[in-house]
Amino acid sequence: MQITKPHAALLASPGMGHLIPVLELGNRLVNHHNLHVTVFVVAAADITAEKISQLLDSSPNDHLDVMLLPSVDISSIVDPDTNMVTKIVVTMHESLPALRSVISGMKIRPTALIVDLFGTGAMSIADEFEMLKYVFIASNAWFLATTIYAPFVDKKVLDDEHVDQKNPLKIPGCSSVRFEDTLEAFLDPNDPLYHGYLSVGREISTADGILVNTWEDLEPKSLRALRDGKLLGVVAKAPVYPIGPLARAVGPVSENRVLEWLDMQPGESVIYVSFGSGGTLSSKQMIELAWGLELSQQRFIWVVRPPLENDVSGSFFTVGNGSMGTVDYLPDGFLNRIHNVGLVVPMWAPQAQILQHPSIEELGVSVRSKELPTERIVERHEIETMVRNVMVDKERRGMKNKVKELKTSALKASSKGGSSYNSLSQFTQDCENRLQCLNVKAQGA
Repeated sequence: MQITKPHAALLASPGMGHLIPVLELGNRLVNHHNLHVTVFVVAAADITAEKISQLLDSSPNDHLDVMLLPSVDISSIVDPDTNMVTKIVVTMHESLPALRSVISGMKIRPTALIVDLFGTGAMSIADEFEMLKYVFIASNAWFLATTIYAPFVDKKVLDDEHVDQKNPLKIPGCSSVRFEDTLEAFLDPNDPLYHGYLSVGREISTADGILVNTWEDLEPKSLRALRDGKLLGVVAKAPVYPIGPLARAVGPVSENRVLEWLDMQPGESVIYVSFGSGGTLSSKQMIELAWGLELSQQRFIWVVRPPLENDVSGSFFTVGNGSMGTVDYLPDGFLNRIHNVGLVVPMWAPQAQILQHPSIEELGVSVRSKELPTERIVERHEIETMVRNVMVDKERRGMKNKVKELKTSALKASSKGGSSYNSLSQFTQDCENRLQCLNVKAQGA
């Protein structure tokens, strides 16, 4: 049978934070590069068929299919207190038989398999079915550089000099990794997470290509190092395709109190506070953050999640479009006091619409606490100072102009003929070439 359209399969790790970038990559391959795409989704508590349907409603397409793999029970394999990353890794491993079974049963199998950071174990399935194999790094090129180089770093350098002595970790051709910025996986050489991370770094290098969510003008230094055979090209081996920025398109905005509130604020006057779907603070840190935001006297939107401790019960408040959230873990009277300057949103907010709103600040800069937050509670007055530094420090206007330049650069890179568009076109051409080989092979069989 002659296959006329390349078919790419994408494997998404469990969790909305992993699924959404993969869906956006799938959308771009379908809408801009004329591929047929199947997204395999590893089940998680926050991912249901209904939720996936909602995500796809913004860009329905006959050539984009999503298949939810059966959930797996890992309770007998990992302890309930095990860190989330290890749970994801184990879940992905236990889901491989289901993925293999589904691909085996497909009448027309995919031409290429694209896996994310936690799905590198599935590349052996791609080999088995003669599929091209790619890794998609939803983070940046510097993270990719650190990941693929780490397995080749002398253990004494990584463990003794970097972790114990807290010296920077040198990455050939790239900026060094300060200990303050180091990955959690490096902190304990006896943790399975450490060995798992190094294994992933080695596996990435065996791919036919690496797709990374960045663009040429944003990280020229790291990208050059990854391609240079005298630097990281020695360990990367696979070609690197910068295809970013991948951002979820903003669809029609329904009535929402958050957006209505933003409409009433001055331009670039609001700071958006969110720690993502996996970012959870302790009760003490949440109280200090609340006080810090209040004391800063700056406008803010804060997306809150229950603290780490399971000690939340009782009182509720209504906000946004009628959603409910617990607030026992916020200071007494906090919501009343910040009524005119802040908005607290429980669990979920229309992030894409918020970040595109003209009242949100675009500086794209960060301010570091004096010590690592993992080692202590960052107190309210320090948070107050950091918020003020970001929002009102006049010396940061130069940074703001730089960010606006990068925004223009990002739009150009993603547009037809831009660097990221062309990188993804190269991936598409790889799929076309493989498809032709498979068709020739089928004719000779």
